[in-house]
Amino acid sequence: MTIYLNGRYMPVEQAQVSVLDRGFIFGDGVYEVIPVYSRKAFRLAEHLRRLQHSLDGIKLSNPHSDSEWTQIVEHIIEQNAGEDQYLYLHITRGVAERDHAFPKPPVAPTVFVLSKLLKTPPPELLQQGVSCISATDNRWLRCDIKAISLLPNVLLRQMAVEAGCAETIMFREDAFLTEGAASNIFVIKNGTLLAPPKDHLMLPGITYDVVLEIAAAHHIPCEIRRINKAEVFAADELLLTSSTKEVLAITHLDGQPIGSGKPGAMYQRLFGLYQDYKREVMRP
Repeated sequence: MTIYLNGRYMPVEQAQVSVLDRGFIFGDGVYEVIPVYSRKAFRLAEHLRRLQHSLDGIKLSNPHSDSEWTQIVEHIIEQNAGEDQYLYLHITRGVAERDHAFPKPPVAPTVFVLSKLLKTPPPELLQQGVSCISATDNRWLRCDIKAISLLPNVLLRQMAVEAGCAETIMFREDAFLTEGAASNIFVIKNGTLLAPPKDHLMLPGITYDVVLEIAAAHHIPCEIRRINKAEVFAADELLLTSSTKEVLAITHLDGQPIGSGKPGAMYQRLFGLYQDYKREVMRP
């Protein structure tokens, strides 16, 4: 496995980062995850735009231009095995003496890029759907920043693992839907696709955008608004989306069936349209 670290390409076993790195000490940094299909980064421009938003959110200068990022991404894809991969980009504020305030003068950021094989959900999950649990969204108020300090998400996701479920669906103040611990959530009711708004309380997912674009292109009714908890549990269908999970049906929530308890017609349609989009845009 070849990785990129601070201007150099190297085997992952040779990579070293100082224990004084602010990412290690404070979780002071941001990240981005980019799926790769047929050795082509999926929606790279949109991912780089989201990365810029995260960097702006923590007041950290972008260490690379878009063209430089593109060169790094393309080289990492080329140097690693697999037609389908996912890239992990990780930028911290760099190495400095431990002090909560930003280093003054600023230090060089730490920049790390890793590639792994992309494993999309197996056929049985696509056919059966997944079970989820619900929890109060107890994270901070800047969830639109893709920050590396993910302990709340880790704990929320672990709740799902310990319950034998795929994901934790979160409700802010136990009242309205935000997202999953590592995914976005859609609600289907009476043939309409409902989505929480992209604001500071949820991460603006790239797959979330693709699903809404596909729905609009195929005249599927959509509403972007606050969705209360009762609406989620009364949904005809629930969908989970992310860069690595793509589109999955949620068939049970807190042990209760959603709709028929099986993947529904809207899921089948959107999943098929998403795969068509991938073939048209990403496959040679």
